[in-house]
Amino acid sequence: MKNNWLSLIAVAAAAVLAWPASAELVVIVNPKNPATSLSADQVAQLFLGKSSSFPGGAPAVPLNLSEGAALRDEFHSKVADKNPGQVKAYWAKQVFSGKSSPPRELPSAAEVRKAVASDPSAIGYIDKGTLDSTVKSVLTVQ
Repeated sequence: MKNNWLSLIAVAAAAVLAWPASAELVVIVNPKNPATSLSADQVAQLFLGKSSSFPGGAPAVPLNLSEGAALRDEFHSKVADKNPGQVKAYWAKQVFSGKSSPPRELPSAAEVRKAVASDPSAIGYIDKGTLDSTVKSVLTVQ
């Protein structure tokens, strides 16, 4: 009986450790940007090309991580309710129809943070653990 319990505990522990970790994301803007908070819907509108400006009219330049980045997939899933295939199909249709172009892609969250820190119109997302004073968080996504 004792061995059965130990086996059960070992299997449960292995399952918990194998469960994919979910990052807490923050959507970031330049500290000079007047936006103080955005809703997930407003952010989705910007990253899907349905809006090109922040509330109040200032132009917005969304910055995405490269295709295949886990943080990108999590961001689109949580903010726009789209999986990687849906995002790719959406942008293929938008580009083909001439409606809009996808956000510029950067290779790492560090590059996104650096680009947002240097451009008051930029908006991006990073892991909350890498947030620093060079950028301002306008939305936390869990």
